[in-house]
Amino acid sequence: MEKLTPPEEQAMQAIWKTGEGHVKLFLENIPEPKPPYTTLASTVKNLEKKGYLTSRLVGNAYLYQPVISEEEYKQKFLSGVVRNYFANSYKELVNFFVEQKKLSADELKEIIQLIEGKDKK
Repeated sequence: MEKLTPPEEQAMQAIWKTGEGHVKLFLENIPEPKPPYTTLASTVKNLEKKGYLTSRLVGNAYLYQPVISEEEYKQKFLSGVVRNYFANSYKELVNFFVEQKKLSADELKEIIQLIEGKDKK
C-alpha cells in the first residue's frame, strides 16, 4: 500500500474513528479547519482507489469502511520510518527523541516498565 498524504491521513483518522459511514459523517469527525465536502469526497475516492477503503451503495449514497486498521497502518509505516531513517534500529529512534528533548527520563522509565512487564508474561 502507498504512503498516505497528510490530507489522506487526516481523512483516514476520521474514518477509523467513525467506522463505516459516508463522507458527511467523516467530515463531522475532522477537527477544524475542516476541508470542503468536495475535497474530502475526492480524498475518500482516492483512498478507495489506493485500496484503503471499500464502498457499497446504499440507496443513493456510498458507505465506506476501512480495509486496513489504524494499528496495521501505524505498524507498517513506522517500520518504514525506522528502516529508512534510523538504520532499522528502534534504539536509534528512541535516542533521537531523547536528543531532541521529546522524551523525558520519567517517560523512558515508563517505557522500560512496559517492556519488563511484557517480558514477564
